[in-house]
Amino acid sequence: MCGIVGAVATRPVAEILLEGLRRLEYRGYDSAGMALCSEGEISRLRRAGKVQALADGLAELPQQGTTGIAHTRWATHGKPTETNAHPHMSGESLAIVHNGIIENYEPLREMLKSQGYIFGSETDTEVVAHLLDHLLKTGITLIEALKQAITQLEGAYALGVIHADQPDQLLAARKGSPLVVGVGIGENFIASDQLALLPVTDRFMFLEEGDIAQITTTQIHIFDRQGTPVERSISQFEHGQAAAEKGEFKHFMLKEIYEQPEVMKRVLEGRISNGHLLEQAWGVTASDVFDRTERVQIVACGTSYHAGMIARYWIESLVGIPCQVEVASEFRYRDVVLSKDTLLITLSQSGETADTLAALREVKERVLASLAICNVPGSSLVRESELALMTNAGPEIGVASTKAFTSQLVALLMTTLILARRKGLDGAKEQQIVKELQALPALIDSLLEMDTAVAKMSEAFAEKHHSLFLGRGSLYPVAMEGALKLKEISYIHAEAYPAGELKHGPLALVDKDMPVVAVAPNNEMLDKLKSNLQEVRARGGELFVFTGCGQSIQNEQGVTTLTLPPVHPLLEPLAYTIPLQLLSYHVAVLKGTDVDQPRNLAKSVTVE
Repeated sequence: MCGIVGAVATRPVAEILLEGLRRLEYRGYDSAGMALCSEGEISRLRRAGKVQALADGLAELPQQGTTGIAHTRWATHGKPTETNAHPHMSGESLAIVHNGIIENYEPLREMLKSQGYIFGSETDTEVVAHLLDHLLKTGITLIEALKQAITQLEGAYALGVIHADQPDQLLAARKGSPLVVGVGIGENFIASDQLALLPVTDRFMFLEEGDIAQITTTQIHIFDRQGTPVERSISQFEHGQAAAEKGEFKHFMLKEIYEQPEVMKRVLEGRISNGHLLEQAWGVTASDVFDRTERVQIVACGTSYHAGMIARYWIESLVGIPCQVEVASEFRYRDVVLSKDTLLITLSQSGETADTLAALREVKERVLASLAICNVPGSSLVRESELALMTNAGPEIGVASTKAFTSQLVALLMTTLILARRKGLDGAKEQQIVKELQALPALIDSLLEMDTAVAKMSEAFAEKHHSLFLGRGSLYPVAMEGALKLKEISYIHAEAYPAGELKHGPLALVDKDMPVVAVAPNNEMLDKLKSNLQEVRARGGELFVFTGCGQSIQNEQGVTTLTLPPVHPLLEPLAYTIPLQLLSYHVAVLKGTDVDQPRNLAKSVTVE
């Protein structure tokens, strides 16, 4: 999982590439590097660590060139060292950057070694550089060499290629990893993400699976997987440049938490008329697909998986059809039994999550249809699904997902209502739920007013090493999401359990040094949950309870409560997520961790 940025221009591009890397650092930050063409030569600079280390190196050793490629890395093959950092070169004239994994790199490496090539890194990427050079020696052009090379590559890749003998040309290719072409005036660009290029352009072409691009300052030629010239449409980026900046906030994560009221409006925008949902928003064939849907299979990873778990409660209670939810990395590797009346729903913020994308490709021909719920319109997941519903959350930079999660929940609840129509959901009830959805921005604004109280609560976690999260019903996945957030950014070991499972094992861990967080809305499960919490207090555990209005859970010795405003039962998972996001954020700040770029993690998981 890495970030690529490249440029071909009539002006120096080093600063453009460096700024692009800063904006892509959420994709990888083990090392960074840059290669530039100038006067028939390639100069390269690489550094281990974050992009700032590369910036410091450029300040000491300025690099010149009007064509170049740059890369920020999250290691998959080889340690995060300068030697393993991209760009990789073959000789002194050819440089490449790569995102993804070349699965057959070992036999290619042995073949190239037999041809006299010497490898200086542990990476799978270096084989691509040497393979291109090997093919060039047959007398073909660079673009033809790239076309031939990719036929020999197995796995996923996004590639950027430059050559000293053709300093006015930048090549790109993609298969299984995202890559966009930024369209400028007298200059053009490539990047893993539109965000990287917003300072220089807001117009983009999305390369499709198998595409190769040959780019100069004035022309962009694209070839499909068969080598046939094709046209790709140009689209304009819909979110302002400010979306990629922190503004008044200390961290992107906090900014994105506070953006959620506006995000809720965007998810609903254009999809409601007269209190009813417009199912055309799901796609041209949506009505026919929903008419024939008799069961649902949800596939996702990480935070998106938790959103899917919550949706199962909604679908089975409101629609009355079976719903299965599975982690994509497991789903794709087992013998899945699916019926032809199944709607496959995939969830992904980026639309490029490798396991989710692979799961879709594995089973899409065996189900009724596939629906992608996603934040990136031009992503692979969206393009390869029959139906799609965009969450419109805008760029999410913080590795720990916040607004992407809540926007997925709203999209899933809307999808549930569309399906429920087919099973007799009363029109008045749909209107009531839609009305509650439209009130979400105001609800979340009121929840964000709890920030100071949550920050005070977080002080009790700063010196702890373990924590337990409890919930029941649809709030159990919320507890899972709360535990994930805490462990992701504060490095506190956190687990979530259905509260009724306490006596079946986890209760053995409870003591005064393990804070227990409970999400306890005032619903039909409350009395059961209160009994579970008493089990914690009897063992000396300290409780932190997020409650609903009118509950009998009170502050006392060892019990700290925060009361949320009244919430419609269907929206409780959304509401109770917000204070848990704030809790994890404030604990991480107190512990001094890197909130936006937690160690060992990357935002877009585009490899297995």
